[in-house]
Amino acid sequence: MIKWAGWIITFFGTAHTLLALTAERAARHAGTWFSGGLWSEDLADMSPAGSAYWLSLESFGIPLALVGLTVLWLDRRGITPPAFIVWTLAGWTVVDAVVLPFTPWPLIGLACALLLIGARRARSARQDSPAPKAGLPRA
Repeated sequence: MIKWAGWIITFFGTAHTLLALTAERAARHAGTWFSGGLWSEDLADMSPAGSAYWLSLESFGIPLALVGLTVLWLDRRGITPPAFIVWTLAGWTVVDAVVLPFTPWPLIGLACALLLIGARRARSARQDSPAPKAGLPRA
């Protein structure tokens, strides 16, 4: 469950960033971005280049992909991701669902459900396993 959640989150963040750069053609503004063209940008009245930047490179996509990769990294080491990750992501997803109901937020909702189920199963498995004997290293 946790592994699937990690892959969904990673996919979502990566796809958002790449699709914004390509399908939405945000990358065509890269010259403006890297020449200082946004330095005096007014966030209340964004230019097309500024809007494209916030949609792509400065969006939630890259940090979300990092959260997904962190979940996968933790899972590979047998570490259950901390609850604050799933609850923060779930709260953000609810806000996204209310503000923009016709976006692919259900994918992140699914990932949150999988993380919760996986964490519950991991906690249950830990409670059912016998405690290691004192003085002996754990395998």
